[in-house]
Amino acid sequence: FVCILIYTHKSKLLYPTPKPCYCKRIHSDAKLKDPFTLAQKDLNHLYDDIKKELFVSKSELKSICDYYFDGKGKAFRPMIVVLMARACNSHSNRDGDLLPGQRSIAMISEMIHTASLVHDDVIDGSDKRRGKTTINEVWGERKAILAGDFILSAASMALARIGNNTVVSVLSQVTEDLVRGEFMQLGSKENEKERFKHYLDKTFKKTASLIANSCKAVSILVNSDPEVHEIAFQYGRNVGIAFQLVDDVLDFTACASQLGKPSATDLKLGLATGPVLFACQQFPELHGMIMRRFSSSGDVARAWQYVQESEGVDQTNYLAQHYCQEAIRQISLLRPSLERDALIRLTQMVLTRDK
Repeated sequence: FVCILIYTHKSKLLYPTPKPCYCKRIHSDAKLKDPFTLAQKDLNHLYDDIKKELFVSKSELKSICDYYFDGKGKAFRPMIVVLMARACNSHSNRDGDLLPGQRSIAMISEMIHTASLVHDDVIDGSDKRRGKTTINEVWGERKAILAGDFILSAASMALARIGNNTVVSVLSQVTEDLVRGEFMQLGSKENEKERFKHYLDKTFKKTASLIANSCKAVSILVNSDPEVHEIAFQYGRNVGIAFQLVDDVLDFTACASQLGKPSATDLKLGLATGPVLFACQQFPELHGMIMRRFSSSGDVARAWQYVQESEGVDQTNYLAQHYCQEAIRQISLLRPSLERDALIRLTQMVLTRDK
């Protein structure tokens, strides 16, 4: 899709409110292929392969590590990785199966993501994840932390076996970003513009870095052109940020049963996400609440109401749309292929998802 955002000139908001996006199809010959369907053949054994990596004789550790690898997850990150791998392979005139290293990177991306969720749930004290009771609630915080560490160590070993130092360096950046992003989430900024930059930087580190660097890694294995590596990275970066922006919107618009976890979670954790930051431009009363991390009695309920009365949700959606447009612009630089077009289609799915 090619989308044109038309900005209003009267708005004094930090990010002016755009009018609805008008889209026209650039692929008139056929409906774009469903990304999940196209990636399925490469993901059939994903969870079995992960469980092999996590094989241990101690039954309790095995049970904990296998808990989220039950095949019921969306496998969103591995799906992007295998589609990007095939799109880059086609661009590089390489047909046939994925390279073994590319398949491993898809698996590793899911392992790193899941380990980060296990640790996040301990930090946040969460009791629900993917519609299930969290690992920290079932087995306790100490064992949850150790299980997350074990999954990360298994991912690191699988990464080392790929045998490409550049790929190891690229994917090692993800772990550093995850930790830095978590520390960023613990703080905030007094200045409004700095606060939004802080939020987007944190969003990249906590969510988009894994997707961006995994996409870059699979491109490195098949193509030596730094421009192709940058295309893959930028697609992953922009889709990853858009995905998290939509996630932050859903915290205000979706019910708990849709999300598989309680709604308004971010406010209760003291986090000011996109909808709140945009709402603060219309309701300055939110500034004090943001700085005290919604810790006073009634803060969460009042902040929720301000967001509902503001353009915060719409503006965050428009910002996500902007990032998806940039993702489309980047991936369109690759030669046409079914997988490239599926990655274009994926941006629309990111924007319209409800869980």
